[in-house]
Amino acid sequence: MKREDLRNIAIIAHVDHGKTTLLDGMLRQSGIFRSNERVEERVMDNIDLERERGITIMAKNTAVDYLGVKINIVDTPGHADFGGEVERTLKMVDGVLLLVDASEGPLPQTRFVLKKALELGLPPIVVINKIDRPDARIQEVLNEVYDLFIDLDATEEQLEFPIVYANAKLGIAKTSLEDEAEDLRGLFELILKTIPSPEADDDGVLQLLVTNIDYNDYVGRLGIGRIFSGSLRVGQWVSVINGDGEAIKTKITSLYGFRGLQRTAIEDASVGDIVALAGIEGINIGDTVTDMESPRPLPRIKVDEPTISMVFSINTSPFAGKEGKYVTSRNLRERLEKELLHNVAIRVDFDGTDSFKVMGRGELQLAILLEMMRREGYELSISMPETITKHVDGALHEPIELLVIDVPEDFVGVVTQQVGMRRGRMQKMQNNGHGRVRLEFRIPSRGLIGFRSQFLTDTRGTGLLNHLFDGYEPWQGPISKRPSGAIVADRAGKTTTYALFHLQPRGTLFVKENTSVYEGMVVGENSRENDIDVNVTKEKKLTNMRASGADEALQLVPPRVLSLEQAIEFIKEDEFVEITPLSIRVRKKILDVNKRPKRRE
Repeated sequence: MKREDLRNIAIIAHVDHGKTTLLDGMLRQSGIFRSNERVEERVMDNIDLERERGITIMAKNTAVDYLGVKINIVDTPGHADFGGEVERTLKMVDGVLLLVDASEGPLPQTRFVLKKALELGLPPIVVINKIDRPDARIQEVLNEVYDLFIDLDATEEQLEFPIVYANAKLGIAKTSLEDEAEDLRGLFELILKTIPSPEADDDGVLQLLVTNIDYNDYVGRLGIGRIFSGSLRVGQWVSVINGDGEAIKTKITSLYGFRGLQRTAIEDASVGDIVALAGIEGINIGDTVTDMESPRPLPRIKVDEPTISMVFSINTSPFAGKEGKYVTSRNLRERLEKELLHNVAIRVDFDGTDSFKVMGRGELQLAILLEMMRREGYELSISMPETITKHVDGALHEPIELLVIDVPEDFVGVVTQQVGMRRGRMQKMQNNGHGRVRLEFRIPSRGLIGFRSQFLTDTRGTGLLNHLFDGYEPWQGPISKRPSGAIVADRAGKTTTYALFHLQPRGTLFVKENTSVYEGMVVGENSRENDIDVNVTKEKKLTNMRASGADEALQLVPPRVLSLEQAIEFIKEDEFVEITPLSIRVRKKILDVNKRPKRRE
């Protein structure tokens, strides 16, 4: 027997293809909000960092009602770095909405999320979004989607996917381009028709797989998951099967369902429902909540291995403890242990006392974690990102990425040259006739470290860059690092206009006048290969012979202020990024100029 009153779907796509915007429209048109209620754009992106960057970082679920049917919807991130979020949420649903931009077409993350959905046998509905774009090429994009399905070995049934043409911003969806649709009704009806309803087996043994963790100040830790079998009610005694296979007996104190942006308390839930449950201390992602008398654990969630690592260590600079609230290794360890509870794509090696090796999917994922820690008041220093290698049949293998670049025709030469220097091999080149060219490369993951800022400089900000993990290959050989050296402060003090003015010809400065510096702090990028130690605190020696207004003529070029990602991309093996709630500084690992070995190219 099936539960015809319920559907569970996930919205998957590449970054910026309109997932959260489409969900906005679905929430508005299903009557979740009052007519006079003020609702922000991208209402599901409720973390500050998500709003600032315009991206989804954490997968979140909501629910809408349409013609008496409850539709549970999971909004997922679009960046490859947050692929772990997508992998675990696909376990909760029975079908997917695959969004594709009507101009950009399928991109690397489209391939990744679709591959995971097809592996789980989830039926897709393809939504061609942004059909109002002036450069839309709807039929070509549709052909590319078919090619992608065939490339991923889709079955005959999966290839017969329904297609919806949408403008998520205006809240319009139609099954044919000729239709005069004014709302998303066509999409809602297609979801009810195409996405299978959950199999109802209320008398079976309870099985609930925890796929997300949340916290509530009143009831404590919440486990969010889907009931695959049996039913659940408040006050019921259950067993929780943890990662070690141990069964822990506990009682459900509260049960919540989802409707719109609200969590509503419910008394019971049955097969197919996505619920949040409280009362279980220490519940983690991947645990199974099951019957106490005859426990039956579900397979734990598996996600792809991390490919990049950084060492997080305590801040040892002379400015340590001045700006942050949490500065000790104990604070750092506790925060990383807390992160592991809800972030399934991250691994941490806790063998060190003052430093911990953190492994993740990419620079962006680790940079987001660092930015969150920084805003919470943590102070720490981090090393240069390194790729995680492994030995296969006695040979050293390294992670390889599929790199897709979209640039104006004028920059094809310079981009190809830069990627070639980083051991990239071109696989495909496609000119869409609009003056832009799409290039596909296979490149070692370490070749991409620090590439984004160089790429944006070379293409004058007009290039688009996306990459996706694409397996392991034998070690590709040495890759050239940052060609320039660093300008390093050789003493503590405050920078002066006089000193900085005379250093400007040597390279690009990262600091402005009257900035506190310490010995070993990197204050700029040298235009040559070697590092230079300089005195940035030098003052002009004054005599009574000099005119008082002569100093006002010194004008400084505005400094290049590094963001967190830019600082991570900039550093070399002998440097750290020092992160505090108020500052991001680059420094040498060995601060003392006399003890620091001179770098030889």
